[in-house]
Amino acid sequence: MERRTLLKGAGAASLATLAAPAKLRAQSMTTLRFIPQIDLVYLDPVYTTPYVSRNHGYLVFDTLYGMDSNFKMQPQMLEGHSIENDGKLWNLTLRPGLLWHDGEKVLARDCVASIQRWAKRDPFGATLMQATDELSAVDDRTIRFRLKYPFPLLPEALGKIPSPMCAMMPERLAQTDPFQQVREIVGSGPFRFVPDERVPGARNVYEKFAGYKPREGGRPDWTAGPKVVHYDRVVWNTMPDIGTATSALQAGEQDWMEYAYHDMLPLLRKAPNVEVKVLDPTGMVTMLRVNHLQPPFDNPAIRRALFGAIDQTSFMEALAGSDRSLYHVPLGFFAPGTPMASEEGLGPLTGPRDFAKVRAEIKAAGYKGEKVVLMVPADSPTLKSQGDVAADMFQQAGLNVDYMALDWGTMLTRRNRKDSAEAGGWNAFVTSWAGMDWLNPAGHIALRGNGEAAYAGWSTSPRLEELRSAWFRAPNEAAQKAICVDMQKQAMIDVPYYPLGQYVQPTAYRKSITGIGGGIPTFWNVRPA
Repeated sequence: MERRTLLKGAGAASLATLAAPAKLRAQSMTTLRFIPQIDLVYLDPVYTTPYVSRNHGYLVFDTLYGMDSNFKMQPQMLEGHSIENDGKLWNLTLRPGLLWHDGEKVLARDCVASIQRWAKRDPFGATLMQATDELSAVDDRTIRFRLKYPFPLLPEALGKIPSPMCAMMPERLAQTDPFQQVREIVGSGPFRFVPDERVPGARNVYEKFAGYKPREGGRPDWTAGPKVVHYDRVVWNTMPDIGTATSALQAGEQDWMEYAYHDMLPLLRKAPNVEVKVLDPTGMVTMLRVNHLQPPFDNPAIRRALFGAIDQTSFMEALAGSDRSLYHVPLGFFAPGTPMASEEGLGPLTGPRDFAKVRAEIKAAGYKGEKVVLMVPADSPTLKSQGDVAADMFQQAGLNVDYMALDWGTMLTRRNRKDSAEAGGWNAFVTSWAGMDWLNPAGHIALRGNGEAAYAGWSTSPRLEELRSAWFRAPNEAAQKAICVDMQKQAMIDVPYYPLGQYVQPTAYRKSITGIGGGIPTFWNVRPA
């Protein structure tokens, strides 16, 4: 690839400052100390879906559009866009002066390569590319989509917060196989990653990027608006357990804890120097995902029979306690309180639980006592509580459970294996999503029915795929909602996963900091109080 000319003069001085030894820089730098909810295993936010990788991604990488608290898209790296030819030609214009962390200019061809790589990992992106005849860089600042048919959700695809984010990166990195991680973390976001200070399992460090140019005008709102950095450094410190994390926040050793776990909420709310806040009004939605490629859950009759054993209230109370203000049931296949959500078709989830009936139905469906490997991330308090309830539920339903306690990183690696459980695969795992991931079919990865190309679990449902395609073509919100009702009813037949409930997940931080936004943890506009 042709190397571009590095900045000169003041820009070069800024880069030289960034290259100074860490010990010298740290003497006069302000630092925001943050406790992520779990270890940052993967640094490439396109390669994987965990939120910790997505949150890391928003520090380092920028996006073409940002999402505000009304779920509307605003230009971010873009100056704006124009639409021609009855909605089939989009020209996106980059803001001037955008730089990569290595000092080179952000060019349209970088963004084209980034979009193409991301679209191979993201269902919404794949749908956009199916509608695209040609994606090209017209010049250094213009990205052109020539579409086969109008696709008005183009900004929503490129700016969505749900994982994987559409992170812009230099062309040389964006040419990496999307099923491999990039080898270097270089973005154009407000912070640059400091690889030399990374301690896997313990610490990750970010420094303010002197060359970052916040967009002008507007107001900060979720990932939209100006991203103004007030701290020189952000240090993520992974804690061994929630007690240690809570104590560190109370003592002032850390400034911000991503997850204020429910067991610790009474303590944190009484702490005089700590603020507790909910960032995402859509909450967290949890699910039990099963492997459709391996027995026993390759049998749809067994999957359907297990609905009678799912007690969503038990799952939620194990996580959030008995305070109903902290959780919501029943949960269907879209986030409660959002336009596409309903409770239609959820009868098998809401009736009386009868384990004797479930055991008989599972046996009649052909269960032969196969071992059910349930992967449980023991280092995640929220997921471990869900996994423990799932293990008990499996046993009461007559399944031969193999409870496999793993760390989060190991589970992420193992869940990609399609082998039998005996050969290192798996049968089920529990996980959580932000409610905004389940707003509609566009970004709802877990509701796809595209088989071995789908999210781990590999559900096959031609009907769900047909309905998803119809949703994109629906003329209005009422028609979209009707399609989502049909999708929910179909999901109760095909069972891509079992919804377990929705809960509120607060964050907690010292009152010595201010400016914490909403949606997800973002580190721009945060400043000392």
